[in-house]
Amino acid sequence: MIPSIFRRSIPKIYFKIHIFAIRIITHHKFIQEKPKLFNMKIWTKSIASAMLLFFVSASFPGFSQNVKPDTSWGFSGFTKPAENPILGADSTKTFFCPVKKAEVKWQRADVFNPAAIVHDGKVILLTRCEDNPKAILGGRTSRIGLASSTDGIHFDYYPTPVLYPDNDDFAKYDHMGGCEDPRVVETEEGLFVMLYTSWNYDTPRLSVATSKDLIHWQKKGPAFAKAYNGKFLNMATKSGSIVTQMKNEKQTVAKFKDKYYLYWGEKAVNLAMSDNLIDWYPNIDEKGDLRKVIVPRTGYFDSALTECGPPALLTNKGILLLYNGKNSDGEDADPKLPKGTYSVGQVLIDAANPEKVLSRSESNILKPTLPHEQTGQYKAGTVFGEGLVFYKGKWFLYYGTADSYIGVAATDQKF
Repeated sequence: MIPSIFRRSIPKIYFKIHIFAIRIITHHKFIQEKPKLFNMKIWTKSIASAMLLFFVSASFPGFSQNVKPDTSWGFSGFTKPAENPILGADSTKTFFCPVKKAEVKWQRADVFNPAAIVHDGKVILLTRCEDNPKAILGGRTSRIGLASSTDGIHFDYYPTPVLYPDNDDFAKYDHMGGCEDPRVVETEEGLFVMLYTSWNYDTPRLSVATSKDLIHWQKKGPAFAKAYNGKFLNMATKSGSIVTQMKNEKQTVAKFKDKYYLYWGEKAVNLAMSDNLIDWYPNIDEKGDLRKVIVPRTGYFDSALTECGPPALLTNKGILLLYNGKNSDGEDADPKLPKGTYSVGQVLIDAANPEKVLSRSESNILKPTLPHEQTGQYKAGTVFGEGLVFYKGKWFLYYGTADSYIGVAATDQKF
């Protein structure tokens, strides 16, 4: 298989090889007619070019016909219903903040970046809700709200947030930026585990909370607090996607030889492991550096960032991870997308070797196309996937739009 980094340059290489091959024929005829002008340097270069042409054609059959890479292992066919956006800001909802000791309009600014799970026959969204529309991006307080639906599109909100900064042992991590960007999974025993970002206006930390009913949550603190003597405790960490599996049409946490797997990270996708879903240990090399699973690619939709999306899914092909790719703001950007755009991609990882990539999408599977997706609190276009559920025979992908609204796309694809 051709390494993905080279695929876009192959047509140019192929064209140049053909030019050199033509030189062989032309030069051969030339020296037959004018042997005295024979140039050994040009002849040698032409022979080498012909050999390269033969090698490429033999090694990568069909590449000159622009054969598309096989993506049957992943998602396709997502469509956006007319109801989009399905959730947004609501200035009528109030909540008594225990830290500010005052009533706040906790959904007044923006509602976006949702986790999703199916529970009691309903789709449950856990949403990031921001309070102050006058504050700049990253300078508000985020709280996690809950909304439920019986069709996956129309949602009713629980009246108060279910996870928020409080006067507790974790205030040093989430006061006053709050609790952001949740992902949620369920164990076979019925315990819900949320990975979210604690934000104290200084360092974002990937954190853990658990619940038995999705409403009452118990914070467990930063996910990497105990790993390697606190090596990662004060490092910027976020975006955690625990690997799940489908059993009897129910999505639950997958276990691999008594270990759970977590993909996480923003600038690159990394791997971590745990035996209890609370304390996670990043995968590092002998030097103590992170062993990155995927990184940004020059010229692609993910040329600036590769940030984990919804909980990953174990299929018969491997571990399928949806991730959010940010297009670069520089010359290395994908020219087919506006600079700075966030869109959704996917990667297939070996279940027997969770840091080995088997295949990766050449292009995004969902991108900003609607007006509210193309600009908002975040000025560049954004679809930022965080929730993925199988519900009533379809896969529903829930995403944030430009840090302002919540959207949904669905596909009836089967695995």
